[in-house]
Amino acid sequence: MAKGRVGLYAIQGETFTRTHTACPKCGPGIFLAEHKDRRSCGKCGYTEAKVTSAPAAPKEKAAKPKTG
Repeated sequence: MAKGRVGLYAIQGETFTRTHTACPKCGPGIFLAEHKDRRSCGKCGYTEAKVTSAPAAPKEKAAKPKTG
C-alpha cells in the first residue's frame, strides 16, 4: 500500500513545488513533519525548532518623581 503524499506537493500549471522541508540528514524525498513549535523527521528523528518572530523589546519604565 502506498503512503499518502497529499499535501506534500502543490501543483502550479505544469510544475510542482514541495510544501514541506526535506530532512537534511535523510535527503530529498523524506519530509519533515510540521508541528506547532518544531519540524521533525519520522525516519531518523531529526528535530529543528521553528523560528518565531522576536517579541517586542521591553518598554523602559519612566523614572518616578521623588516626593518628600
